[in-house]
Amino acid sequence: MLISKTLKFYKREDIRNAIISFAKNKEIAVRYRNKGFGKRPDVLIYSNDVLEHAKRGASSFHCSEELWKNPMQITKNSIAKDLTELRIGWDLVLDIDCHFFEYSKLAAYYTIKALEHHGIKSITCKYSGNKGFHIAVPFEAFPESVNGQDIKELFPEAPRRIATYIKYLIKEPVSKAIIKLEKGSFNAVIRKTGKKSEEITRYEEVEFGDKIPKLDAEPFLDIDTILISQRHLYRMPYSLHEKSGLVSIPIKKEDVLKFRKEDAEPDFVVPKNSFLDRNVSGKEATKLLVQAFDFEINDELVEDDQERSYKKEYDELTSAISEDLFPPCIKKILEGLEDGKKRAVFILSNFLLSVGWSIEEIEKRLLEWNKKNSEPLRETILKGQLRYRKLQKDKMPPPNCNNLAYYKAFGVCKPEPLCQKIKNPIQYSKIKVLKNKTFNKKKRKNKTEDL
Repeated sequence: MLISKTLKFYKREDIRNAIISFAKNKEIAVRYRNKGFGKRPDVLIYSNDVLEHAKRGASSFHCSEELWKNPMQITKNSIAKDLTELRIGWDLVLDIDCHFFEYSKLAAYYTIKALEHHGIKSITCKYSGNKGFHIAVPFEAFPESVNGQDIKELFPEAPRRIATYIKYLIKEPVSKAIIKLEKGSFNAVIRKTGKKSEEITRYEEVEFGDKIPKLDAEPFLDIDTILISQRHLYRMPYSLHEKSGLVSIPIKKEDVLKFRKEDAEPDFVVPKNSFLDRNVSGKEATKLLVQAFDFEINDELVEDDQERSYKKEYDELTSAISEDLFPPCIKKILEGLEDGKKRAVFILSNFLLSVGWSIEEIEKRLLEWNKKNSEPLRETILKGQLRYRKLQKDKMPPPNCNNLAYYKAFGVCKPEPLCQKIKNPIQYSKIKVLKNKTFNKKKRKNKTEDL
């Protein structure tokens, strides 16, 4: 993108004012032509700041999802505790990108519908500038606390959970809408997404046991979950996009299906629609947040015949499984973490209960584990989670391996060959313990025969 084009655009006072109005309490990062991002953190205060950056070759402007007391106090050495003290809130910004523009429009449309279904009115939308859309709900729409915990401390956990939940809700209607758009042609979807047929096909069993192939959009339905992290940035409204040369413009949520890329040509853009309108009445996103935290994909665990026999025998075991038979992800968590500690408490408490540990044993082990964390959690959080679990009558398994808000999100998924056969960490330990039992039986049998 030519500097003459960017400079012409950012010289416009209406564009600069629109960018500045959005920059309050946000960390800013400026991207320069062929040079990458400038210093971080940065801020934009005056309209002329945008112009000065543009004169130095700035092509786009990016801002944080988080809201800060003073963004300039953030340093590269800031630890999570420092960031929590500086953070005054966060916005939910869902980055929708299906790698093909028409598919992204459908995904954005159904994301908006899913949010509206949860009673949210303060939804705003903008075109990303290339192939996708940003769907946002302002921080002001969320409750002040959840289970006694300040909502501002639930970043990035809360938006990650919401993104995972929304993706699950919309994958079926988006799949149906895409195959309708393509007039039933799987080949058209394969050509546009670059996916193999087996990657985007699921089979639905109908009457008499017949299995009908259906489109599964999940492999190319990209709602940013993994990249939602502390100091995560996204392109600001009215910023240019380097690849397309188009503007990331706010649009009315009801117009998402009618939007055309031509509407984002720099010469035609007029700032008129808002993004992240903070004039919110009530905590309308409470229902969404609660249901996202309660959500867990209950896929059936895949078991072959041998594993089913292991499961039957495992159900008769009475002793707790030892740590040497834990899966790699659980062992990695127990070494201590920098990120994801609250989620780890949920994982560990459910896992240990499921493999036979008592509440007293779990509490002792979690207190030992917490000392290994770079920033230990408060004991009240640990004990509160255990008290909650103690009240539950049924054992709840830990999250499945493919739940993007957990193991992969904070870097503890280090799969071994056995991991390819399981969908939940408790399966790993079940198989291990029964294989050991089978091996010991054979060993005793061979020893007896030798006598």
